[in-house]
Amino acid sequence: MSPARIASLWGVGGLRPAPGTWGSAAVLPLALLPGWVAMAACAAFTLAGFWALNRLPEAERDPDWVVVDEAAGMSFALAFAMSLWGAALAFALFRLFDIAKPGPVGWADRQPGPFGVMADDLAAGGLAALGVLAFHAAGLG
Repeated sequence: MSPARIASLWGVGGLRPAPGTWGSAAVLPLALLPGWVAMAACAAFTLAGFWALNRLPEAERDPDWVVVDEAAGMSFALAFAMSLWGAALAFALFRLFDIAKPGPVGWADRQPGPFGVMADDLAAGGLAALGVLAFHAAGLG
């Protein structure tokens, strides 16, 4: 398997407009499975992403066609979804945090190379997961 195919999530990164949104949406079916499956997918996407990005010279920056990082971060958020409403909130929060880059997401985004490419989305997924957990703790979903 080529590093570019993995980094683009088997071509999803070529979809337009908004390839990052398509990369996030590609893993939404994980919401129908137990949370541990989404967490295992997060680990698999993270490992595969680091492997692929370390073999691509263009990964020193975050090209828009690289969406394995979105798949990893979104999978992290979905691990805590527990309902379809939770999955919808996870998606909305993940995209918001990935685009707006608040706090730790912005810090991670400024890190060089494959670490920065992957870490900002994992941080966005973590923040989205916290939002989803708060949503469920409040009895809303």
